[in-house]
Parts: sequence; C-alpha cells; structure tokens
Amino acid sequence: MAISLRRLHTIPPDVFFPSGTKGATGRNLWSPHRFTPLNGVRVRLVASGSNSVHSIIVTEEGRAMSLGRNEKGQLGVGDTKRRDVPTVIEALKDHNVVGAACGKNHTLILTDRGVVYGCGDNKFGQCGVGNQNPAILTATAICYKGPPIVKLGCGAEFSMILDCKGALHSFGLPEYGQLGHNTDGKYFVTCNKLGFHCETAPKRIVFYIEKAKDGHITPVEVVEIIDFSCGSNHTVAVDSLKRVFSWGWGGLGRLGHAEQKDEMIPRLIKFFDTQSRGVKSVHCGSSFSLAINELGAVYLFGQTKRTGEANMYPKPIQDLTGWSVRSVGCGFTSIVMAADDSVIAWGPSPTYGELGFGELHKSSTTPMEVKALEGIYILQVSCGLGHTLLIARDQSEQDRAKLMKLPEFAP
Repeated sequence: MAISLRRLHTIPPDVFFPSGTKGATGRNLWSPHRFTPLNGVRVRLVASGSNSVHSIIVTEEGRAMSLGRNEKGQLGVGDTKRRDVPTVIEALKDHNVVGAACGKNHTLILTDRGVVYGCGDNKFGQCGVGNQNPAILTATAICYKGPPIVKLGCGAEFSMILDCKGALHSFGLPEYGQLGHNTDGKYFVTCNKLGFHCETAPKRIVFYIEKAKDGHITPVEVVEIIDFSCGSNHTVAVDSLKRVFSWGWGGLGRLGHAEQKDEMIPRLIKFFDTQSRGVKSVHCGSSFSLAINELGAVYLFGQTKRTGEANMYPKPIQDLTGWSVRSVGCGFTSIVMAADDSVIAWGPSPTYGELGFGELHKSSTTPMEVKALEGIYILQVSCGLGHTLLIARDQSEQDRAKLMKLPEFAP
C-alpha cells in the first residue's frame, strides 16, 4: 500500500494497520501502531480486500474516508493521486455510510438507505455504473433499482451485492464463472484473442444447485442468502438455513467440493449440509476460504501458501478450538482474527508486517497470538494486500491505558 499499513495503527476506537508495504515513510511497520491522523476520531468500520492496496475508513457519524493507492481512482476523491492519510470522500459527505468493500483497484460503498456507490477501475464494469469506462474517479451511484442493499463484496475484478430479501446480484468480469450466471463470458475477439462479455450493472443470481458425485445436478429451491464473502475469483455464501454455496475458480480447493473444477453456478458444499455443521459466517482470502459454524468451529479450505498441500474440502483448524472468534480478516495469504481479548494471526512468508508479530518473527504457518495486542479488545478486523486494519475498544480507562502503550505512526 502507498502508506505503511502493515502494522497495527490505532484510532480511538483505535484502528491499527499492520503495514507491510513501503509508503511515505519508506519502511514497513512490523508491530501494531496507533494511527495518529485519526486521533480523536470515532470509527464505525474499516474495509480493505485480499487484493487491495487501498482502504476505506468510516467514522461513527457515517463519514467515509479513503487512503492508499489510487491509480484508477479507487479512493473516490476525483483524482488518481495516492493518499497517505485518510481523506474524506466529498461526494458522499451528505450520506450516512454503513458499509464498504475493496477490490484490486475498485471500491463499493453502501449508505444507510441501501444505495451503493462505486469508483475506481471499471474496465470490466466492476463499478456497476452501466458502462465500461476505464476509470470512475468520483464515487458514483450504481445502476440498480431493486430492493435496498445490505451487504457488499468485491473480488479482484468483480463485485457482489446482497439485497434485503436475500438475493445476490453480481457484476464485472465473468471469468471462471465467478458472477454465478452459468457462464465464464468468454468469446473470440479474433481467431487468437479472447474477450469477455462483462456485466456492467448488477444482475441477480437466479439458480443454486446441488451436484452429486456422478455429476447429476439438482436445483436447490428457496435460497435466501444472509452472508457472503468474495476471494480474488470466487465467492462463498451462506443462506438462512445455514447451507453454504460456492462458485467461481475452483483451483486449490477453495470452493470446498473436493475437486478443482470451476463452478459457474452457486453449488452446495455437501460437507456443511448437516445439522451439526450449520455455518453462521464465511470469509474468503485470495485462494482460500474460511467458514465458522454455529458451534464456533473454524474450517479452512483452499490454500494459504504457494507450496505444500491444499485443503480440497473443509478441514477444522484445531489450533482455534476453544476460541470465540468475533471478527475475521483475510488477506492474500494471511489471516487475522479477533477472539476473546486476543488477536490471532498466521500466514506464510513473505509477509510485510500484516501479522503484527514483530520484526524477529514475521510469519507463522500456524495460528499465533499477537502478543503486542494481548488484553486489547478488538471490535473489527479487515485485511488488505500486505496490511491489516483493526478497530479497538477504548471505553474504559483500562482499555485506554493498554492502547497508550502502543507506539504511534504518523505518515
């Protein structure tokens, strides 16, 4: 990221950015820091993405701010200049922002009225504004007239939105079937050049299926989605019956179907289709997925490191047994979780400080507690590409005393 957001920086409710990319300071932050540009600012939520080197911060008053790289206008501030400190998105200053999601070079922002705004790279229509203009520099309302939207998600170059009635709508690049419309959108521009029929405005995902081992397909009726998460080129979603569906790029087992085939339509993950394994939330990194069931067990499928064995189907993470996981951030290969009064993180080398372990212990292939944050109650975690943002509770004198022990970062 343009700013060193690899270590944890805080804002009161403190936001921490474990920063790994060299930014204005020319150095990585290897341990949690308080983020001084937001001293005194109350924060509602933070958002980034597994492919994102930019971030969105929303204050308790609903004011949206952005920072990081901005080559395609993904910060929504009307230009392509990088921002090393949070900058108010003026186009949204009169709106109460309640959600945000970041793709590789694009951003979606949600208001309390269920209206979605997009900005940034729009080569494949991923901003949802009805065209493929290369870049949308100012946050612009998407072309959508359905029920109010309640949740957003961004893949690398596609977008997903969930309406209040449980229907998913997707737009952007259809490669690998990641939009869920039973096509990868490919066509021949010339005899040796492929192109894609992109969706430039939200299109509802209509079909959900169950597939038997012999390949027989059965439609799944009455699906009401309540949660979803997007990886680089895949999506995992949970419905009101706690069933889990996945689609898109199937490489490395990230879809959880015990095979590596791409899925063009949301497919039921049979592993979770039992009463004892009902899932309450899902979280996707670039090439892996996490699911947390109603008993609190955390399952991983896909691969978090480029070497070694991939999980072709969901497997429980035994090291997390007994922890009550509250918030999860998934980066490109790193995972950061808020659980009880601790932060747990892991990810393979190379890392850039996003795990918060310090310069002497930069990575871990198994879950480890972030000692610098021990006893600090983290409300929310969001991971980007090589950086992490966290919001910390600061209600009591004890909370504030612990936070004041962390170093400050002023870009």
